[in-house]
Parts: sequence; C-alpha cells; structure tokens
Amino acid sequence: METCPIKYLLTAFLVSACCVVAPTAAERAYYDEIPAAPADFTAPNVAARTVDGLGFRYFWATEGLTEKNLLYRPNEDARTLGETIDHLYNLALVVAQATAGETTHFPIDLSGMSFAEKRETTLANIKRASDRLRVADVGDLDTFQLEFKFPDGGGRKLPFWNALNGPIADALWHCGQVVSFRRSAGNPFNSNASVLTGTVRE
Repeated sequence: METCPIKYLLTAFLVSACCVVAPTAAERAYYDEIPAAPADFTAPNVAARTVDGLGFRYFWATEGLTEKNLLYRPNEDARTLGETIDHLYNLALVVAQATAGETTHFPIDLSGMSFAEKRETTLANIKRASDRLRVADVGDLDTFQLEFKFPDGGGRKLPFWNALNGPIADALWHCGQVVSFRRSAGNPFNSNASVLTGTVRE
C-alpha cells in the first residue's frame, strides 16, 4: 500500500504554490485594527499614533499577498514587491531599535526568512516602537536616536526627528507602493479597511 501516492504530492505542491500567504493568529493581534488613541496629546503619543497608523496600513497592504505577487515589479528598474517588503522590514527595525536605544548594524541579513516571517516580525517591530513611545516622557525622545553601524566600521547618529521624516515617513510611502503593486498584479487591497478610522467596515 502506497503511503504517499504521487498524485497527492502533486496536488499538495500545486495548492502550496498558489495559495495565499495568510496572517498568523499572532499577527492578528497586531494592527488588524488601529489601537485606541492615547488619552492626551503629547509628543511621544503623537509619534506613537503615527507609528500605529503605519502598522494598520502595513497590515492591510500585505494581508493576502501571494508568492506570485511578491515577484511583481512594474518595470525592470523597479524593486519587486518582495524587495519592497524587505525594505519595509529594515525601516521598521530601525525605528524599533531607536526606541530601544539599540544600534542598527548594516547590512541586515534576511536570507532564509519567509515572507510570513518577515511580515510577522515587521508588525512586531512596529508595535514594539509604538509601545515604547506610549510610555515615554517627552525628554526620552532625545535618547531615541537613530544609530547606524556599517561594514567598513563607520557609523552615524541622528536625532529622533530624523526617524519621523526618515524611516517612518519612508515606510508609509512604501506601504502605498505595495498597495499599488498588488493592485497592478491583480490582487487589490481590501477596500473595507479604512485608513481614516483604523477599522474594517463590515
């Protein structure tokens, strides 16, 4: 008796090759809806809310992508959608490490990571940054510096101001690219996800 007939292997392969990469249960805790707004307007709370907005946009920009979608690029000179996902991973890591007082070492090695792992980790890093900002005092923002180390031994430090106009704004920009690319690839963004309210319409 055959324990694993060839036809079943072929069926399993075809299903896995075309299936949607679904979010995990753990990811569902991160930004399928935007968290409740802080009680008051402080500099750290405003920064945290901006990061939360990124988390919500990233969740729905990347929800339901297929492996085929990740290979899409609008032209030969552009990044693929998957390469844009890698860039978003790096940006979220930079922000999370800044709020933790940690140094980002370049290059960031993503080899061996699946799309699902990159997505889950990116969402977790966005949440980590937001959580730290929400409990921060205004004076803490001076300590949330961007600190980079490069392979040649060089490095750079920048204040948190640069995180706002740099990696956070850049990540919002690239979430828009993901939405545009997936639409062009025939897999549009969920139109029920409202970026204004941070909720999903029924």
